[in-house]
Amino acid sequence: MLVADVKSTGVVTARSTESVRSVVTKMLSRHCGAVPVVEDHDRLIGMVTLRDVLIPLYPNYGEYIHDSVHSRDFIEMEEGYADVLNQKVGDVMSLNPLTVSPHNPVLEAASYMGLKNFRRIPVVDHGKLVGMVSVGDINRGLFFERGHAAIEPTRAAQPSAP
Repeated sequence: MLVADVKSTGVVTARSTESVRSVVTKMLSRHCGAVPVVEDHDRLIGMVTLRDVLIPLYPNYGEYIHDSVHSRDFIEMEEGYADVLNQKVGDVMSLNPLTVSPHNPVLEAASYMGLKNFRRIPVVDHGKLVGMVSVGDINRGLFFERGHAAIEPTRAAQPSAP
């Protein structure tokens, strides 16, 4: 089974010049944690995630990771959220994200996601964004391709009730 068989299309995208606020609104309304950033002709240039929106709240990146040695004023840091929302997507996005081709096997895509602890990954064909594939998409595809066949013989093998 290929990524093309399970990928989602009609993906919500963003431009690097959009405000972070507009992209967070898209993510929250669509219940997704990542939005691909594209330029002309849907050329993928980056990804912005909800995590990317939180990182700027921490003065030093290392503070995002649990550190009991340094004290922080989390309430004061939280007040900076409005400032982050006013930034441009290009200021917080990750450049050159990891991608897969629609021609990759689904388990190859799953292995990349597992290595990076990603739940979804952009699908790109010759530099153009053509969809997204998620862990759920892969499981759904495998279930309907392989799971039904494995269930049916088990049912047939069960003895009937007297």
